[in-house]
Amino acid sequence: QVQLVESGGGLVQAGGSLRLSCAASGRTVSSKAMGWFRQAPGKEREFVAAISWSGNGDSTYYADSVKGRFTISRDNDLQMNSLKPEDTGVYYCAATRRTVVSGVPFIYAIEYDYWGQGTQVTVSS
Repeated sequence: QVQLVESGGGLVQAGGSLRLSCAASGRTVSSKAMGWFRQAPGKEREFVAAISWSGNGDSTYYADSVKGRFTISRDNDLQMNSLKPEDTGVYYCAATRRTVVSGVPFIYAIEYDYWGQGTQVTVSS
């Protein structure tokens, strides 16, 4: 079994930055792909960012709402800049057993097999 633990969440003012980390332990995840999702109060869990990597480099994919502000890295850190109140929510990192094909990251929650417990991010206006 794979355990994922997120850290780095907190309270920040609009325009500020946070860096989330995701630590993996337990059984090694062989897939070269990771992702981040978030869930705001009263809303469905939504995709935030994903990354896959191979000998040809990294491929990343972002939700339109965070593009240009968030950056995901291969160690599954999520750098969040220019935060907005609408970024508030519980952030989850996710790992998958699926094999990456043509370097395409996984952007749907159903494609992920392991989830962390989440870390709260609150952005005040």
